[in-house]
Amino acid sequence: MPYPTDRERDRPWVMRTYAGHSSAAASNDLYRRNLAKGQTGLSVAFDLPTQTGYDADHKLSRGEVGKVGVPVAHIGDMRRLFDGIPLAEANTSMTINAPAMWLLALYVTVAQEQAEAEGHDPTEVLAELTGTTQNDVIKEYLSRGTYIFPPGPSLRLTTDVIAWTVNNVPKWNPINICSYHLQEAGATPTQEVAYALSTAIAVLDAVRDSGQVGQEDMAKVVGRISFFVNAGVRFVEEMCKMRAFAALWDELTRERYGVTDAKARRLRYGVQVNSLGLTEAQPENNVQRIVLEMLAVSLSRGARARAIQLPAWNEALGLPRPWDQQWALRMQQVLAFETDLLEYEDIFDGSHVIESKVEEIVAGAREEIARVQDMGGAVAAVESGYLKSQLVSSLVEYRRKIESGERVLVGVNRFETTEPSPLQAEGAKAVETADPVAEKQAIAALERWRETRDDEAVRVALETLKEQAGTTANLFQASLACARAGVTTGEWAGALREVFGEYRAPTGVSAASSPGEGAEEIAGVAASVRATSEELGERLRILVGKPGLDGHSNGAEQVAVRARDTGFEVVYQGIRLTPEQIVAAAVQEGVHVVGLSVLSGSHLEVVPEVVDGLRAAGAGDIPVVVGGIIPADDAALLRERGIARVFTPKDYSLTEIMAEIVTVIRHARGLPDE
Repeated sequence: MPYPTDRERDRPWVMRTYAGHSSAAASNDLYRRNLAKGQTGLSVAFDLPTQTGYDADHKLSRGEVGKVGVPVAHIGDMRRLFDGIPLAEANTSMTINAPAMWLLALYVTVAQEQAEAEGHDPTEVLAELTGTTQNDVIKEYLSRGTYIFPPGPSLRLTTDVIAWTVNNVPKWNPINICSYHLQEAGATPTQEVAYALSTAIAVLDAVRDSGQVGQEDMAKVVGRISFFVNAGVRFVEEMCKMRAFAALWDELTRERYGVTDAKARRLRYGVQVNSLGLTEAQPENNVQRIVLEMLAVSLSRGARARAIQLPAWNEALGLPRPWDQQWALRMQQVLAFETDLLEYEDIFDGSHVIESKVEEIVAGAREEIARVQDMGGAVAAVESGYLKSQLVSSLVEYRRKIESGERVLVGVNRFETTEPSPLQAEGAKAVETADPVAEKQAIAALERWRETRDDEAVRVALETLKEQAGTTANLFQASLACARAGVTTGEWAGALREVFGEYRAPTGVSAASSPGEGAEEIAGVAASVRATSEELGERLRILVGKPGLDGHSNGAEQVAVRARDTGFEVVYQGIRLTPEQIVAAAVQEGVHVVGLSVLSGSHLEVVPEVVDGLRAAGAGDIPVVVGGIIPADDAALLRERGIARVFTPKDYSLTEIMAEIVTVIRHARGLPDE
């Protein structure tokens, strides 16, 4: 967005809605409707198989196709996704990380095809494309979990995308360095700034050292680096965070990379407010939470977001409907067009309160950035487990404050009395339900695609990709060739898996510190764990599992830490496990209970498979509990399938959950209630 002078009214930010589900056709229809309502940018949500480099027919994709986003398996899907939407005129944000190069190659190819069909020069169209690929894989190892390859090759792919776009698609943002999920994983404002800027240093150093961009062009690189941040409800603190972010980014790019152009050094960021901070209890309260969080990134003109997307009020209940997303869009439009917010210079300049808080965050972030750099940088701090353990410990402290009531959540741990909500009067119809046949349709369409393409062209394209992956060549051109040949997402990622290998990130659980308060309640549950262990003649063991492709591991990690603190022996092997792997581990480790965490909406598919697998393995006496964003009707179905307990976001007390799990074990083993 152009930046006006202080004598002009500031222009509104790009307004987006994070959207996509079921299929490319269904998502295309949703995008067209949203654009017609005044949305000024697209924000594409891809499903988990696409984000993790699998096709719809892979065993890990079961139950995940089209659930949290749109499946895009090949160039045909990308054509359908943007059918009737001129990409030369669009501003498209794509939340895609490990396969960012691949999805951008598909997008660029469709843009070129559209240009050719209109009789335009494809090269000129590429020069006008605007948008963003998230493409921050480092934070995936810390929070969201959609990584594929080890950190080194992942950073190489990011570097190649940046170098290629700077030279070929100069208005594109090739990376969103994403602190959003760091906050969801527990980061304090200081940690969020410090770890995001540590990632920026790793990325910019890699680009500079790759030899693909000369020093004279580093200003172009810096000028296209964007950030994607989170905004919590403590909006004064969050606004100060963004002012600190802007000051440190300006300082870093000037001093470390020699960028003299002040415009290139501006912090350019988009935002989504805190989705995981929305509550299942009294969800109507989420409306005011979302509005207050939006103020954090819009009130301060000098640190104002240039793109905003808001969640819907009911995202803690399930997938929002188009009407719910429209409501979120209207919140932005009222603020931008009805208020006088955009008519003034920065209203916080000169405030000693704001300046003091900003300096506090700046000082703390500088200190933490220096600590990470002393370790060898962000990649080394990921591989050592330092960053992950810091985030897990911070989230432990955050949850302690909620459980103790020190941090108030209205309608959750205080003011819980409520009238029935008319917004939920429709029950299950109050949320969108992904088409249950979308997965079968995607698999059938994938089979048809493979039957109609040129297999030899596919083979040659994939062989070229693998050969170049073994060198230092930029892989974007090879990826473009794969896109044109009809290669699938799973095939592109599979070829690179053969060369780069895969990776399992540290969980951060073993090094996480325990809360200092709440010890009395924890001690009470620990006594029950000890007593039950003595009655059974062995220490209680819990397996915490993440089935399917859902990489949001924050909840699972917190459960594992609290289980450890109450005396359980914990088996936690991280994310992205098949039901078969979970069953095998449960039997091998001789656990007394299996706890599954599922946030992607695939609970009805993957959770019963674990129960059935335990029965088939002769371990049907091991109870299974599950936690996640699970609608009430689905929870009832899971209990019918043999799930002992279903926990949802309203069950915020981890210590009480541990006590309930002890009860489940005692009932399963025929022991009387304590």
